[in-house]
Amino acid sequence: MQTDIEQAIVAASEQWKAAFNAGNARACAACYEDEATMVAAPFGEYRGRPAIEAFWAKLIADGYRNVAYTDTRIEPVDESSGVLTARWSMDGAHGVITRELWVLQSDGTARLREDHFEAAA
Repeated sequence: MQTDIEQAIVAASEQWKAAFNAGNARACAACYEDEATMVAAPFGEYRGRPAIEAFWAKLIADGYRNVAYTDTRIEPVDESSGVLTARWSMDGAHGVITRELWVLQSDGTARLREDHFEAAA
C-alpha cells in the first residue's frame, strides 16, 4: 500500500510525463518548485523555474517526445517528501534518473525541489 507521499509523487510524475509528451514545456516547469535545481548531465545545472522551462522547451523543440520510465522506485524521506529514481527513455535518447526529490506542497500536490538525471551517450 502506498503512503500519501508516494501517491502524490506518482501523480505528479505522471503529470510531468504527460506534459512533456504533449510538448508543453511550461507545464513541465510547473511541476518544479520556484527555486528548484535541475542537474542534467552532461548538459549542465539549471536553477529556478524559468531556466528549467527553457531547458525543456529546447529539448521539445529539438523533437524529443515519448518519455517513459522503467525500474521506477520511490523512497519516502519523511511524510512530506520522497525520492524517485528510474531509468528513462524517449525518442532518440535514454538515461537514468539518479534523484528526483519531490516535496508535498500546501495544496497536497508534490513538486520537484531537486532533479538529477543523466543522458547516456
